[in-house]
Amino acid sequence: MPAQESIESHPDDTRWQMVDRTMQRFDHQPEALIETLHAAQDAFGYLDSATLARIASRLRLPPAKVFGVATFYNHFRLKPKGEHTLSVCTGTACHIKGADKILAWMQERYHLAPGETSQDNRLSLVEIRCVGACALAPAFLTDDAIIGKKSFAEATTIIQEWLGDAP
Repeated sequence: MPAQESIESHPDDTRWQMVDRTMQRFDHQPEALIETLHAAQDAFGYLDSATLARIASRLRLPPAKVFGVATFYNHFRLKPKGEHTLSVCTGTACHIKGADKILAWMQERYHLAPGETSQDNRLSLVEIRCVGACALAPAFLTDDAIIGKKSFAEATTIIQEWLGDAP
C-alpha cells in the first residue's frame, strides 16, 4: 500500500495557484475561509493538515478555527476519497428498514466504518442522513447510482458485485 503523500506547496503547482487566486479575490480576508476550503478540496481532493495550516496562515486565522470549520461541514474531507464511494442512508425510514445492518456488515466484512476509506484507497464508506428517497428504504448509493427496496441479502450481494468481490 503506498503511503499517503502530503499536499505540499510548490510555486509551479497549478492547484495551489488556483487556491491562491481564490484567496486573492477576497483580499486574503478571513471571510474567504469557506470559499478557500472549497477551492483547495476541488484542487486536491481533500484537505490535509498542511493545507489547512497554509490556509490559516494566508487568511490570518487561527489554525483551530480553520480545522473547526473543515470538520464542522460534512462536505469537507480530511482524507483522500476512495476510488469508489458507498453511501448508506441512515434517515429514519432507511434506519427502520435495515440500513444499520448494512453498515454493521461493512464494518465486519471490509473493516470500514462511516467516514473511512479502505487502506488500498478502493472504497470510501459514507453515512448520509437522508437521500430523499424514503419510498426506496433502505437506500444506498454505489458511487452515484441509487439503489433501494432491497433485502439485506440482496443489498450485500449488490455491494459485493459492485466491488468485484464475489458473494
